Amino acid sequence: MKRYHDCPQVLRDFLIYHETIKGQSPLTIQEYYLDLRMFLRFIKLMRSDMPIHTVLDDIPIHDVDLQLIGSVTTADVFDFLSYLANDRVRDPDAKAPEYGISPASRARKLSALKSFYKYLTTRTKQLQENPVADLEYPKLRKSLPKYLTLEQSSALLKAVSGQNQARDYAILMVFLNCGIRRSELVGLNITDVYEDRLRVVGKGNKERFVYFGAACRKALDAYLPIRQKQVLTDNRALFGSRNGNRISTDAVHALVKKSFLKAGLDATQFSAHKLRHTAATMMLSGGVDVKTVQEVLGHENLNTTQIYTHIESTELKIAAEANPISKLNFADED
Repeated sequence: MKRYHDCPQVLRDFLIYHETIKGQSPLTIQEYYLDLRMFLRFIKLMRSDMPIHTVLDDIPIHDVDLQLIGSVTTADVFDFLSYLANDRVRDPDAKAPEYGISPASRARKLSALKSFYKYLTTRTKQLQENPVADLEYPKLRKSLPKYLTLEQSSALLKAVSGQNQARDYAILMVFLNCGIRRSELVGLNITDVYEDRLRVVGKGNKERFVYFGAACRKALDAYLPIRQKQVLTDNRALFGSRNGNRISTDAVHALVKKSFLKAGLDATQFSAHKLRHTAATMMLSGGVDVKTVQEVLGHENLNTTQIYTHIESTELKIAAEANPISKLNFADED
């Protein structure tokens, strides 16, 4: 927790609790840290004599105490959410910055606040009042996930080339066949590869087995002899990088984007996560039931998986064709 030296003790305790007791992933802990640090900076700015144009990211919070945190009201939280929706810069490095972050990003920050105050009121009973207990999340626009067709997936795999061809091909095949997350792929070790399945550690350090097909097995068999000749700083890692380390999420993103470009696909529309969407869609269109797909993807809630059922539904196509209006043909009439 040395990396959170700028946090007050109460926030460090919360992060340690989620790391050691709740078993949350490092990425989740980092997101809690960033979101709650921003909130405490905002509250401190609102309650202090600092100029209103003070840069929020420059405000120290190491001196924030439980009394200030306990004084936060629901109105303060609404002010924070309003700041996020209207005044927060989306990309500080952009030439013409846009203001107001997305509802999904605001919902994530509110989720962090709910966890923080639940910890303070219910878990540790340091506070009596929870200002966010009854707050609703921002309404999110439901959109169908983008995915590749079978032809596009084939083109993507055929486009793989270069010095790391076997590794990159195996990575793309694992994504398309198994539908695992990018962070899960990065965390794979050599010992996680079995004859017909992968042992995957997902969100909350939950383990699951994900089976793969013959094509994926062939891709891994072609890559593993090359990997065995490598010496990495973490020699357990299944996928390594050119600098001798375990491959990073950024490196995976880069190789996926490069493969999309080589295949002539729009790299701005697709990503490693879209390959996960593709795997889920293909499973459902191939007849796999949604409950099984839920287990494969590692979704805790079935509702998260059910979005894919709206993408490829043979029953809906049959229903459209069964409608008598679809049989009408006025092409030959004057």
